[in-house]
Amino acid sequence: VQLVESGGGLVQAGGSLRLSCAASGSIFSIKTMGWYRQAPGKQRDLVAVNTSGGNIIYADSVKGRFTFSKDNAKNTATLQMNSLKPADTAVYYCNAFTSMGVSYWGQGTQVTVSS
Repeated sequence: VQLVESGGGLVQAGGSLRLSCAASGSIFSIKTMGWYRQAPGKQRDLVAVNTSGGNIIYADSVKGRFTFSKDNAKNTATLQMNSLKPADTAVYYCNAFTSMGVSYWGQGTQVTVSS
C-alpha cells in the first residue's frame, strides 16, 4: 500500500485547510484509514480514524473542528480542518492498517498555524 498526502501549508489561526490522502497498491487489504500528527519533540498522536466498523473516532482536541471523510471509489481519505489553532501545528500523516496486520504511513505533510 502506498499513501500520498497533499494539502498542507501555512494558515492563520481561525483558518481552514483540507488534507487529502491517496491510497494505491493493495487497497483491497485496507481495514482502516486515519490521520495522525506529530509536533516537534512530541509523539505521534491520533487525529481521526475510520474504523473497520464504519465509525469515525476523533481526538478530543479536534472534535467539532475537523471532519474525516473517506471516498472508497477514489481510494482517498480527506481531513477537513476548520478553526485551526497554533496548537494544531504539526506534520500530519495518513495511515492505513491492513487485514494482514501491517500499518502503512504516508510521507507526511506540514501544517503550520500562525497566531
